[in-house]
Amino acid sequence: MIRHKVIYSLLVVAISGSVMVSCQKNMIEKEPLENADEELVFDRLDSMGVYAEQFLYNTYNQLPKGYNRVSGNILDAGTDDAVPNGANDQVQYFSTSQWNTFNLPDNVWNDYYAGIRKVNLFLSKIDRVPLRIPGLMDQWKAEARVLRAMFYFELTKRWGGVPLIGDKVFDKDEKISLSQASYDDCVDYITKELDAAAPALPPAYATAYFGRITRGAAMAIKARILLYAASPLNNPQDTRAKWDTAAKAALAVMNTKTYTLTAAFNDVFIVRKNTETILAYMAAPNSTVEANNGPVGTPRGDKGKTNPTQELVDEFETLTGKMISETGSGYDPNNPYTNRDPRLAATVFYNGMSWLGRTVQTYDGGIDRPAGYGNTNAGETRTGYYMRKFLGTGGGSSSYANAEHCFPIIRYAEILLDYAEAKNEADGAVAEVYAAVELVRQRAKLNPFKLPVGLTKEQMRARIRHERRVELAFEEHRHWDIRRWKIAENVLNGSLHGIQIKLNGAALSYTVVPVQTVTFDKSKMYLYPFPYSEVITNKGIVQNANWE
Repeated sequence: MIRHKVIYSLLVVAISGSVMVSCQKNMIEKEPLENADEELVFDRLDSMGVYAEQFLYNTYNQLPKGYNRVSGNILDAGTDDAVPNGANDQVQYFSTSQWNTFNLPDNVWNDYYAGIRKVNLFLSKIDRVPLRIPGLMDQWKAEARVLRAMFYFELTKRWGGVPLIGDKVFDKDEKISLSQASYDDCVDYITKELDAAAPALPPAYATAYFGRITRGAAMAIKARILLYAASPLNNPQDTRAKWDTAAKAALAVMNTKTYTLTAAFNDVFIVRKNTETILAYMAAPNSTVEANNGPVGTPRGDKGKTNPTQELVDEFETLTGKMISETGSGYDPNNPYTNRDPRLAATVFYNGMSWLGRTVQTYDGGIDRPAGYGNTNAGETRTGYYMRKFLGTGGGSSSYANAEHCFPIIRYAEILLDYAEAKNEADGAVAEVYAAVELVRQRAKLNPFKLPVGLTKEQMRARIRHERRVELAFEEHRHWDIRRWKIAENVLNGSLHGIQIKLNGAALSYTVVPVQTVTFDKSKMYLYPFPYSEVITNKGIVQNANWE
């Protein structure tokens, strides 16, 4: 049955800023928190709603956390964009077809239904609290409903149609047997919830409350799920109306004029409050992203877990705005990282880069690749690259400094690309599509940033998909994009590659080399299998096609 990993005794966690910056209020500990009951949490005499608000804060903790959340790796280390430096790490099961109903590396089924139960419990009890601030009750309810909609979206993009619980709060010992709703019914439910909640939400919060659900966040979640619903996986008939609806939803976010691209690409990842972030998982300053992903030659002990592929590196254009294979791009295979899209250096560590006062060495025998290509399956890069994105530059070679690692769940650059994709599929490569894509390219400082005139719908589709790949790398988009576009069967069958660099005196030689054989079963792997434990306990669940 659906398992609710929730505190049935109403344990309320004092988050102390680890999830929300605003969660810094002192809990009133009249008794041990693990013994707190609903009368304390939803206190009929508490006009400030102290415990109730912290219960709501705790529900935010169910939002997608990003970074190294899948057995210590980023999710996209199971795509064609990266591999883990440990060849046997579970996230790679996604690209080697080793995942199944018993062994699912990204199994968040119980986590999100736990979040849904928290919301339902909150909504069923919050009216007891005599909040004296006008409008606050409606705002809290709206926040909770948007969180619940987000949790359902996270379930649908993995499993398709899932059981819809509505507002019911199940008892902890109650046996639940619910059939999954259709995918379209789930989308309808989620979008209606978002539409109903949005008007009660503020367009922005004061700095101390940055990270809470805004009206724009509700609208952006709606735009994303409608884009997924219009995509080939969920719209095999290519119904134009679905693309048009998705485009209008993204345009509505743009028309709020609330968000803009940050001037510097990196700022959106290491500056807590910025103009581009629409929804983020808020975390206290930390150095775990650096410790997990920095090049291994750093004396402080970085683990170098995420190794970008040559396929991803080759996707970054030169400063001329041309792909490296295009005539006139200026690409030099003997000096492959010069004059490239600046987002490459902001996304990938490559040989010769400066990092914390030293030079990255990923040639065979270098301090960041001491064993060399093909001589180890763990402990150093398998591809000749490390992930640079998200890492702060504080600290030094022997010590860490905390950075603002608030994972960007949705940011404005995505909304621009969501709009461009949906509008192009609905109406072709019209001026509005060009404008949205070119805003993203302009911020990247490509020269020229403008796209060739006269592109067909198919040509523009390729351009948009390319732009999503380089702009949104490692932000948990590629894993889903290759599924919703139904191209995983093409990009995850064959080999993924890296670079072998050899130092000969003062000269370097570069050779593209295979690093991982990948396979993808198109008959079933576009959706996750329902967890085995759920199938055997919930007789209403019908397993997704071709999973046993």
